[in-house]
Amino acid sequence: MSEKGSIGVIIGNRDFFPDRLVAEARVEIIDLLKNLKINAVMLDAAETKLGGVETFQDAQKCAALFRRHRDEIIGVLVILPNFGDERGIAETLKLSELNVPVLVQGYPDDLDKLDVARRRDSWCGKISACNNLYQFGIKYTLTSKHVMRPSDPAFIRDLKDFMGVCRVTKGLRSMRIGAIGARPGGFNTVRYSEKILQRNGISVVTVDLSEILGNAQKLTAQDASVQQRLQRIRDYAPTGRTPNEALIQMAKLDVVLSDFMQENALDATAIQCWTSVQKNYGCNVCTSMSIMSENGLPSGCEVDVTGTLSMYAMQLASGSPSALVDWNNNYADDENKCVLFHCGNWAKSFLPDIEISTAPILGTTVGEHNTYGALSGRTPAMPLTFGRISTDDPKGIMKAYVGEGRLTDDTLKTFGNRAVAEIPNLEKLMNYICRNGFEHHVVMNASKTASILQEALGNYMGWEVELFQEPAFKPSEYQHTDKELVTQY
Repeated sequence: MSEKGSIGVIIGNRDFFPDRLVAEARVEIIDLLKNLKINAVMLDAAETKLGGVETFQDAQKCAALFRRHRDEIIGVLVILPNFGDERGIAETLKLSELNVPVLVQGYPDDLDKLDVARRRDSWCGKISACNNLYQFGIKYTLTSKHVMRPSDPAFIRDLKDFMGVCRVTKGLRSMRIGAIGARPGGFNTVRYSEKILQRNGISVVTVDLSEILGNAQKLTAQDASVQQRLQRIRDYAPTGRTPNEALIQMAKLDVVLSDFMQENALDATAIQCWTSVQKNYGCNVCTSMSIMSENGLPSGCEVDVTGTLSMYAMQLASGSPSALVDWNNNYADDENKCVLFHCGNWAKSFLPDIEISTAPILGTTVGEHNTYGALSGRTPAMPLTFGRISTDDPKGIMKAYVGEGRLTDDTLKTFGNRAVAEIPNLEKLMNYICRNGFEHHVVMNASKTASILQEALGNYMGWEVELFQEPAFKPSEYQHTDKELVTQY
């Protein structure tokens, strides 16, 4: 769903350790990255001794290489087949001026190979390398075990997670969000600071809703662009009892929204869907929002800009669509389950029974005939990562919470877009949300990526992040085997 990018590779070396360890590590890491379909930028074996980085001259060569590939490198992997040269690694990253995430790996020693000719000492060398990165002010990520071979399934998981961290960090630092229309008057909860977002690299492009609706009303059903969008809507979801006139209205609005996004190079949109579109135009924009989210351009309701930011972050972490939802209802007396709901614009990845319908609650005030375009559908059991990013204006900071649970097939008799979530210690989570002034909107993603988001948002973006980690569930069809990890990148 998003560009994977390349990673730079630094292989550390130290002159009084066996050089063959560097040569062997180079072959091993090249093969692994090739199997994972990760493009690597690294020194040729002839450019320095075995392609490793040891001296300041080596660091200069590697940094120059990285600078030439600045636009494609989204992270750097540091490999320590032996102790490594702590200065060479830090100098390379300093001179390259990449400012990307860094993953530090060290090889384990074998107890029967601790003689002078075969010892590695990477256990110690990794500490020294990290110490230098800390001194230089370079942020870095650690593997789940202090030392581990690249062939270790745990390292493969770490590397895949690291690529997610890289995607999130790169994507958010240059994100552009379209705020379409004014925040609905009754939704103080979604207020935010554009200035705090801009300080973090996130730009907000605003437009008055009247411009969007006015341009849509100038189009006719015969326009080629409208006919194209009309067919896209029909192909996307069953139209149910939605009349053709409403579908044409939706298609015209879809054309204008798409044009606005392209003109402003937007990554996502937050739209005033409540209630001006229905009163002044005569349909819901939910279907268009769902199509955008399904295709990697997340779109959130009620001009919830930071909610849309949260959708994009989760999409970057997982490679799959996100949905903005309400923490909406308790689920009977089960303190670890709740109902997630919206009226609804979720990406159809969440809705196997998707159908274009109306919004009954909104219809009570604006007339149900003005709400065609809302989607109906129930989300079945699947993995769940949830979370929310916000600007805390009184503190002048960005803050977030993330966690994991699962969506279930528990009985749920209602309308709109709906799901049942099971989240360990849900009462503790709700208490945290309320005490820290978070919104009633949360974002869900069908993945297990909370640790990726915590690392990207907390370590590299520098935001205040609270992690709600779940106890391990029983193995299920959503969990990959170690063998699959190599082949499913």
